[in-house]
Amino acid sequence: MAKIKGIQIVKPEQLQIIEMEKPQIDEKNNVLVKMKAAGICGSDVGIYHGTNAAATYPRVIGHEMVGEVVETGPGATKVKVGDRVIIDQVTACGHCYACRIGRPNVCQHLAVRGVHIDGGFREYIAVPDKDCYLLPDNLRYEDAVLIEPTTIAIQACSRAQIKEDDEVLIMGMGALGSRMLSIAKLSGAKIIVADIVDEKLEEALAAGAHHAINLLKENIDEKIKEYTTDAYGPTLSIDCACTKDSLGTLIRIAGNASRVITMGFSVTPTEVTNFGITSKELDIRGSRLQNRKFQEAIDLVKAGKVDLDHKISHTFHFLDAQKAFDFNETRDPSIRKIVLTFDD
Repeated sequence: MAKIKGIQIVKPEQLQIIEMEKPQIDEKNNVLVKMKAAGICGSDVGIYHGTNAAATYPRVIGHEMVGEVVETGPGATKVKVGDRVIIDQVTACGHCYACRIGRPNVCQHLAVRGVHIDGGFREYIAVPDKDCYLLPDNLRYEDAVLIEPTTIAIQACSRAQIKEDDEVLIMGMGALGSRMLSIAKLSGAKIIVADIVDEKLEEALAAGAHHAINLLKENIDEKIKEYTTDAYGPTLSIDCACTKDSLGTLIRIAGNASRVITMGFSVTPTEVTNFGITSKELDIRGSRLQNRKFQEAIDLVKAGKVDLDHKISHTFHFLDAQKAFDFNETRDPSIRKIVLTFDD
């Protein structure tokens, strides 16, 4: 059997380059994709550090994955050899309660590529053709990686039922927060962003946010009163920071009868009170992965409503994955999105 190289998290804090068998297509996984680029997501960092409660080890990580179709097999009609594609990371059973009501992203037997089963940090991957989506023609592979976090933002805004008359707070303006802003602003809602890095806040204002709050320099409670109508508080809050205190903060400052979207996977306890939720009759809604949102994201890119061009801040060859993760640990303020590339 031919061998390929992959990046595996053997156990928390241990990343290694491994040799593994080159995938073979079959009746189920009837498309072979040569990887071209794959993004490093916060959840990948969580798997590396052992703080992602969903992950199993050892694991070839990577779920933001794009590449070129190099072989197709029986029943593959959606794509052909030479197509440039992005791969859906969700695999579901199709028959549990969640699947039956149209929410396979939280399937009882969910298996996410790069989390529960091996993902895209390897030279080739075999997948069903139904999980492949054609990339816009003029989008670079490394930029196309951002389609996946865009689907996460679309899912969260769908769960939030965002409306034009909402006053929205997005907490955290990293790679996910910036994608969230790009989708949330399409609703026409007023958007407030919060972060600890001035440069990220300035970029958010330039990208369409109405107000920005530096959490290290300003009092968020006071600023929220200033920036929302009648000092009401946000009618929708989205936690893209997912820190120990972020959810509790959003519940505290939320307006009555509003919605709070949580997306984090940390199992570190956070302080949340029944009174904080019940007294305002808040809707606390989880949003996980995405529910068949790839084509919607791609259509928004094609229509010019979402811009992904040159939003990647750093690239590393995939065999330098350890260097990429080490660089991410520096928390350099220039970091927006790190992508691994696979071409020589």
